[in-house]
Amino acid sequence: MGKNVIKNSAWTIVQAVVFLLVTSGCLKDPMKEKNFTPAQVKLYKSGKAIYNTDCIACHNANPRLPGAIGPDNYGSSLELVRLKVLKGEYPSGYKPKRTTKEMPEFESYGNDIEAIHFYLNN
Repeated sequence: MGKNVIKNSAWTIVQAVVFLLVTSGCLKDPMKEKNFTPAQVKLYKSGKAIYNTDCIACHNANPRLPGAIGPDNYGSSLELVRLKVLKGEYPSGYKPKRTTKEMPEFESYGNDIEAIHFYLNN
């Protein structure tokens, strides 16, 4: 019985170490990987905070994936982000990924468009 307790404890420790190694690899900090400047770090954090506050209700928490209501928005142009967020419009000639017109306007984010755009592109 004593050997089983030691064996089980050792196995639990191995599982914990493997878990920590796997999760630490999955939680990479893009700011460190991409060598962002301090100004870019500020843009990224601001854009991420806005995205997580208002956008993930409709869009996926991961901008590369489609959400329940809104499409994926990774890689969106600055013009698209500006027009869609502030006016609910698309740039001339742009073909929307979805035909719904559910997205509200967020006029209060007029000074934050660059931050949102930077986050969506990184």
